[in-house]
Amino acid sequence: MPTDFNRADNLHRPPMVQPIGATAKPLIVTGTFVSRVDDTPRSERPLDAGSSTSKRGHGIHFPNWRSGSLALEDRPNLAYEHWQEYWRKVHGPKFAWDEPGSSGALVLRYDQLHRIASGPSNFFPPPYRAMIDDSGKLPSAPHRCVPAYQRPRWDGLAYITYAERDDIDTTLEQEKFAERIIADEQVAFRMVSREVAREYILIPSAQHRDAISLVKIHLRADGLTREQFQQRLLHEHAPLVVANPATRQFVRRYAQLHNIGSTQKDPEGKKIDAVSIFAFASMNDVEDYLVSEGYAAIAASEQTLTGEGSEWWTALNYSVINRLMPELATEIPPTTSIT
Repeated sequence: MPTDFNRADNLHRPPMVQPIGATAKPLIVTGTFVSRVDDTPRSERPLDAGSSTSKRGHGIHFPNWRSGSLALEDRPNLAYEHWQEYWRKVHGPKFAWDEPGSSGALVLRYDQLHRIASGPSNFFPPPYRAMIDDSGKLPSAPHRCVPAYQRPRWDGLAYITYAERDDIDTTLEQEKFAERIIADEQVAFRMVSREVAREYILIPSAQHRDAISLVKIHLRADGLTREQFQQRLLHEHAPLVVANPATRQFVRRYAQLHNIGSTQKDPEGKKIDAVSIFAFASMNDVEDYLVSEGYAAIAASEQTLTGEGSEWWTALNYSVINRLMPELATEIPPTTSIT
């Protein structure tokens, strides 16, 4: 297979790419959550039709019955490692590549956020404490008290930004995306969400090369419409977050993505009302933020707005495409009267 070493992946982001300039208007994001190909039964994790492609190019309907046929990786103990490598080192450059007759110029930014199992999540938040008995001793039979692992619904987020809603269709309707990128997704992912969101940047990143993200997936509380929830999240909750001393100490970037539609039928993604994304310099900063006195007030405010099915987890950031430098805070529209 021919390789053009002059079109390396890093040419799509600063300092190699020429930025197009900053904007303070709300941008449009396809906040695409993904779950990785593996041999989990369908009863435990949903599966898109045609995904989990076999070595013969066919979608595997029951991957737990035919895991040895998966095109990406047929050894379950290597599946997670191989998937992370493939998404970043193979799928990312494919997405960024402008093949003859195609252009990704309307994609302003594309970040991959890979969920880190060892990072904080709502299932296992900090602080982490040693298992000790009343005398302060560790367990002598640790094999009997291994905590159960609770797996979040999604394994990552493809954070893809456009200037306008129509730019999504213009890009994705190209032959490259409609045929070859979708086919590549079916090799790597069990399920892909297709939601479209309006992006509000509350704290802009100075470099947009922050190492770690805290990803919060919000489903609204009972009794709230989506519009009510989104307005309260933006106009009531966000100012509390931004003004908090813990936020000022640890958070490098803070954005909200408000779902406004989808690019195609998306039964799982449409349940999500909004997503909050916080960027940090390190995993320890995330953990210190979550156990800080200031964060307790943020969590309490959030609990009044969010409902069952919400989850949060931490992820490693990879910048694949970035044409937006410097980043500016979004000009927030005034609140509207909602009954």
